[in-house]
Amino acid sequence: MDWRGEVLGFWFGLPDERWWKADAAFDVEVRDRFEELYEEQRQYPAETFLTDPRAALAAVVLFDQFPRNMYRGHADQFATDLLALAIAKGAVAREYDGQLSPRERGMLYMPFQHSEELDDQRQSLLLFTALGDDYQLGFARKHHDVIARFGRFPHRNAMLGRQPRPEELAAGDVTPF
Repeated sequence: MDWRGEVLGFWFGLPDERWWKADAAFDVEVRDRFEELYEEQRQYPAETFLTDPRAALAAVVLFDQFPRNMYRGHADQFATDLLALAIAKGAVAREYDGQLSPRERGMLYMPFQHSEELDDQRQSLLLFTALGDDYQLGFARKHHDVIARFGRFPHRNAMLGRQPRPEELAAGDVTPF
């Protein structure tokens, strides 16, 4: 099995609730299994992963989801967000998302939701609305609203070494999940 099948088999073999729940043991499992692959593959440009829908989806999982597990609580978890977003944008432009199941499409769209750019957040709302999954759309709206209000995710400030702005401090916890 190539790396794409390994990534997709692992990730989509899990119940959805495992994706969203912080679990130190699971984070270690992801790191032990996929960190070497992550480091190896992240050197390639986005176009490398746009050969077909499954390759694009596997790369989005590898560069968007796995770092959030492998490096939870550290700035490194965002290190390949731009790569994941470029892959997701390329996949959508090629209409690869239409060849994926709804569950897979929701995962392909995650980099839009994780972006600190308002245009990407607007695209996220469009994509998740078209997906027709109200649960995921609710989170897309929360992410959009934080970016529309602050222009960034304040809960990332400490990890990224950013100083909180006064309006962020006044708002308190604005974590979108």
